[in-house]
Amino acid sequence: MSEPNQIDINSLHHTVLQEAENDSILEIDPNFYRNLSEFIGNLKKQEFDGVESKIKDALIEMATELTSLLINIRLEKISKSEDIKFENLLDEEKFILDSQEEQRERIEMILSATINGKSKFLESLAQNHKTKRVVIRFLKEVEEIVGADLEKYGPFKTEDIATIPYENAQALIAKNAATKIRWDD
Repeated sequence: MSEPNQIDINSLHHTVLQEAENDSILEIDPNFYRNLSEFIGNLKKQEFDGVESKIKDALIEMATELTSLLINIRLEKISKSEDIKFENLLDEEKFILDSQEEQRERIEMILSATINGKSKFLESLAQNHKTKRVVIRFLKEVEEIVGADLEKYGPFKTEDIATIPYENAQALIAKNAATKIRWDD
């Protein structure tokens, strides 16, 4: 059975144009981002030479820019709207909104603890965050380190994956010695 809502560069452009021209969030196919991901992924897999390769690269760049524009337009509408039509939001957009809500809650938590004199809570929060474990992949060899939790980690080889305290992970990422990775359940 063929996919009824196949995406190509013209339909993507049309969707972005419609979204930009309307004040409300439009209802689009619930699988839109997944279908779009397949479209771009299939483009990237194709191998061409010469002019065809340049055309393919331009299509990928155009699709990437249009995708970014669409997400930004829809999220801006959400942030400015008092009457959000949640039924028109795609699951991926709801995922983004969930993280924004968590950020607002964290801001309120810090503000409340600060203005209510809960310094011990703030100290505990800071320590827990510094030692929160993060999964990283090493881009370079790294000697043994002492973590923010005072545990020893390493040594590590290029491409090793490890779970280490946040503070140490950030330092290694800043030095381009590692990159953060996500483990999805």
